Formats: sequence, C-alpha cells, structure tokens
Amino acid sequence: MQDVNDTPDAVEPDEASADAPHETPGHGSDAGHTTREDASTGFENSMISSHVLDQSEIDSLLGNTFAGLPDREETGMERVIKAGFVAYERLPMLEIVLDRLVRLLSSTLRSFTNDNVEITMESTRSMCFGDYMNTVPSSSLFAVFKAVQWENYGLVVVDSALSYSIIDILMGGPRGVGHAGTEGRPHTAIERSLIEKLITLTLNDLSAAFNPVCTIDLTFERLEVSSRFAAIARASNAVVMTKLHIDMEDKSGNLDLIIPYATLEPVRDRLSQQFMGERFGRDSIWENHLISEILETDVEVSAVFEEKLVSLSEVLNLRPGAQIAFPYRKDADIHVTLQCGQTSLFVGRLGQLHGKAAVKIERRLVPPDSPHTHTTPPPASGE
Repeated sequence: MQDVNDTPDAVEPDEASADAPHETPGHGSDAGHTTREDASTGFENSMISSHVLDQSEIDSLLGNTFAGLPDREETGMERVIKAGFVAYERLPMLEIVLDRLVRLLSSTLRSFTNDNVEITMESTRSMCFGDYMNTVPSSSLFAVFKAVQWENYGLVVVDSALSYSIIDILMGGPRGVGHAGTEGRPHTAIERSLIEKLITLTLNDLSAAFNPVCTIDLTFERLEVSSRFAAIARASNAVVMTKLHIDMEDKSGNLDLIIPYATLEPVRDRLSQQFMGERFGRDSIWENHLISEILETDVEVSAVFEEKLVSLSEVLNLRPGAQIAFPYRKDADIHVTLQCGQTSLFVGRLGQLHGKAAVKIERRLVPPDSPHTHTTPPPASGE
C-alpha cells in the first residue's frame, strides 16, 4: 500500500506559496501595484527633466514652512562690541599721517632705486587681523616692526612682485622690461638684506610722518616668510590696513602697512583731532574770561585768631556767660589767619586802623605759581 505523502501529485505548502508570485501578469495584486509604481516613477522623472522648481514653487509645496521667520536681533553684548569697535574714519589725523608717508616714501625710493617711483594709496580700512592674514598671498614677505614709545608692534607686508622688482633694479636688471623671474623661489641672503633695507627706509619715513602728532621710533625687528610667525595680534583684534601701490616705470608691486588699534591706543586722542593742533576741552580765550569773571566774584573771608580742640561734652555744657580760655601772653602780638572756606590764604597780625579792627598781612600762604592766582594785565596805551 503506497503512502499518501509519497504521491508525486502532492504539493507542499511552501512550494505552493513559492509558486504564487509566478502567476500570470494582470491577475495578481502585486503585479498591478508594481505597474502603478513604475508609471508614477516615470511620470516624476519626466516632470523633473522637463521643469525645474523655482523658490516660489518650493515654498508652495512645503506650505511656506520657512516663511515669516522673525529676524534675528542683536544681543546686548554684540551691540557693546560693535560700539567699542573704532572705525578708521574716527581717526582723521591718521589719514594725514599716511598722506605724509606717501610723499616722503616717494622721494626716498627715488633716491634708493635711482628710478622714477610713483606711490599710490589704494585703500585704507579697518578689519580684523585674522581676516587679512587669511587673504594675503603666501609668497609675501612679512616684516615685523616695534613702536618703541608705544611698546607694541606693527607689520609691513611686501608682495613678491614688489620684492623681486626691487631686487632686479638694485642688482642691475634690464630696464624697459618687467620682471621675468620665478616668483615662487625663496629669497637668498643678499636679496633679504636688500628687502630689509627697503623696510628700514619705509619705517624711517613712517616715523617722520608721525612727527607732527607725536614722537615715535619705529625699529625693524625681523623678516618672516610665513604668516604664522608674523602674528602680532589676535585674529579677532582690529587693525588699520593701508595698501600702497608702487610703480617703478615697467615694474610695480604692493606694500601693505598693518597697524593694530592697540598700537595706536597711546595716541588715539591726538589721532582723533579734526585738524593739526586741536585741543580738546580747553580754550585759552574762554579760560581767561572765566578767570577774570571768577576774580570779580564776592567771597567771604574769615579771620581766625586761635583754634582749640574741645570735647563734645564740654560744648554741650556751655551756658550763657561761660568762658573758653586760650593761651595768651600780655603785650604779645595776636596772630590771625585769613581763610576763605577751608583754604588758608594769609597770616597777619591783629591791630587797629581808623578806630576799626584790622589785620596786617605778613605772610602769604598761596604760592605765587598757584593756578588760583591771577595777574591783572596792564592797561593798554591811550586809556
């Protein structure tokens, strides 16, 4: 007798489920779903290829989710930081100093190179030190100098075009053609010494340009080829950057002058003047007028004969008719101190004049050079 499981026509459940996906297309639910997905995908691809959504359509699809966001307001600390930042425009005298530098350096470089040199100040602006160092070309030379009286540092940056142009001129290069050397190569010791001479002349002229404002000695410290070793301030510190363009017939280059605001802080008040010699808060005409009017003011002068220190209990026990004894010798002069408020003015001797008590001044307590004294000017001729 044959077992039912051995019958070849019997079908296992797993095999039946495995054969189910192989049904005729169109009769199964999975086949219909796959067809709709393929159609939808093809439609979307055709739409994307035929039309690119603009910003308004994207906002419409997203339901204006990101529209109408409130503008970010500055915090109090940000406002304080911006208020404390000193813009270059607030230092009018610095512009005069830089203009003097251009004129002085033009004459100096003409003598140094025996060539016709024209210097143009392209720009002067305030910026962060880190922003400048991130944009300066790596092939530039960085000269660090020290302001002796201000006890701080500055930076002179010479680009490769100017450095090699100066070297060509000083080393007897051909005239009438621009620099044709390889600007990426490092400088030799002789070339570096020539660039240091250029930096020294520039610093001397910058010191002379500051003379009308103050006396300052700018000394050359070192010459660096990497900006990492030329850091004279923090990346967030504010500096004044001045770009000078130097033309020497067929050769040209740029020289940048970097001065941190911390370096200019000792002379910030003088650089804030609107014109040369301006004085803040002091006017000699108004000062003399004020003194003359004060001297016409009536004041009360007290004549102090003697002072004695007594306890508060004695003062509270004083009654009408009570007496306070002071040391006094018969036939001795009574010395009197004339005071105005708490200020002692003169020392004199008590006496009598025309039947009234008088004080003869013997010694002056206010020094002659005191600002409280005032000499009446002599009357003009003809009065």
